[in-house]
Amino acid sequence: MEINDYSSGKISTLNDILTKNDSIKSKRDSILKSINENPLMFMANSLGNYHVEYSISQMVTQIDFSYLNSSYQPFTYGLTPVFVNPGFGGFIKVGLEDLLENYRITGALKLSPTLRNNEYLISFENLKNRLDKQIIFHRQGFENADYSSVLRQQTHEVFYILKWPFNPVACVRGTLNLKNEHYVFMSTDMRNLLEPNVNKNWLGVKGEFIFDNTRNKGLNLYYGTRLKLFAEYYKQLDVKKKDFTVLGIDIRNYQKISKTFIWANRIAASTSFGHQKLVYYMGGVDNWIKFNNEPPMFNTETPIATDQNYAYQTLATNMRGFNQNIRNGNSFAVINSELRFPVFKYFFNRPLKSDLISNFQLIGYGDIGTAWTGKSPYSENNSLFNRTIVRGPIVMRVQYQINPIVGGYGFGFRTRLLGYFLRFDWAWGVNEGYVTPRIFYFSLGLDF
Repeated sequence: MEINDYSSGKISTLNDILTKNDSIKSKRDSILKSINENPLMFMANSLGNYHVEYSISQMVTQIDFSYLNSSYQPFTYGLTPVFVNPGFGGFIKVGLEDLLENYRITGALKLSPTLRNNEYLISFENLKNRLDKQIIFHRQGFENADYSSVLRQQTHEVFYILKWPFNPVACVRGTLNLKNEHYVFMSTDMRNLLEPNVNKNWLGVKGEFIFDNTRNKGLNLYYGTRLKLFAEYYKQLDVKKKDFTVLGIDIRNYQKISKTFIWANRIAASTSFGHQKLVYYMGGVDNWIKFNNEPPMFNTETPIATDQNYAYQTLATNMRGFNQNIRNGNSFAVINSELRFPVFKYFFNRPLKSDLISNFQLIGYGDIGTAWTGKSPYSENNSLFNRTIVRGPIVMRVQYQINPIVGGYGFGFRTRLLGYFLRFDWAWGVNEGYVTPRIFYFSLGLDF
């Protein structure tokens, strides 16, 4: 009997097939006998434990013009601008993470040429479980000078952050913050020499709800919506009636007009209350870099309430067309609207090699908003409506009504050069129905 063996292309007899089967059976019996005699030779390797080992995931060295962490600044009674740029300095950042990306360690260092406005930051993140945990230590030095003294401030902060995601686009985040502020009056004269050093210790708690379903369509170009609701409470330790609460909301929506042509809108509002308060200075832009003092960065003509017991200060931006402090108060609201048109990315349907050309954007925008004290911007208690005039022994208190709402409009362009996202803006302000002279802004940073 013959059977076709298509695998070999030959014709085999039944005897050949039986002979092959006997050979296979013999080899199988030999292998089983060897396993029984030497079982350790055929035992599978045991799985070893995973040992956490870190590798460098990020390293940045560059010249930097901003703060590592821009939290609220101590109230300076309107003597200096808010978040005045610290000047250029060397910036180094190193990030480490393990193979499974469960743990991350980040360290950052910023050194100023004078070695006075230095910053240090180190962070550890535990992302192993659904509940993300993070610990941050931050140290910042800052020197502030006015007409009578030079004050050197050192701030040490520790943050413990917990984040619970509901889904890929929504989460809640809680932060516990301990802060120590150390103030030293530099010995510029005998009066400052006799001033004692000051220490303040603060405890802070912050809760946030964050929603973000945006899609990135390019540098500073998004589709979708972002939302943040937050509440903060700060208490100065060992001192009674030294606390304040902050509530706020920030909503941003990005609409596609055509391809990568984007219409971006933002609504933001916040208020503070308690035994002490946070003062918002409206005007200007974030990370504003000025190379001269014309016009001045801070407006000293707008009155600042002396009966609000302010503890800290911050900016309410953007309000282009004005310098800082066109309006101020313990509450603010602002609306920003921008048209973002990436010229070359829009017309060229292919990748562009030049980073400068690829990220070049023309911008048109409008801003409207106000900051106030009291229940509303039109309340009689709004400090904007009250002025005190001193003429020798005579003190006059004048109350008058002006429109608290201000606005601004203008144009600009954006691009990225050497890794920096550069913003150039020319803006006009509208105050009391009058258009103010144009102001040029050069700043760094993404989004609004």
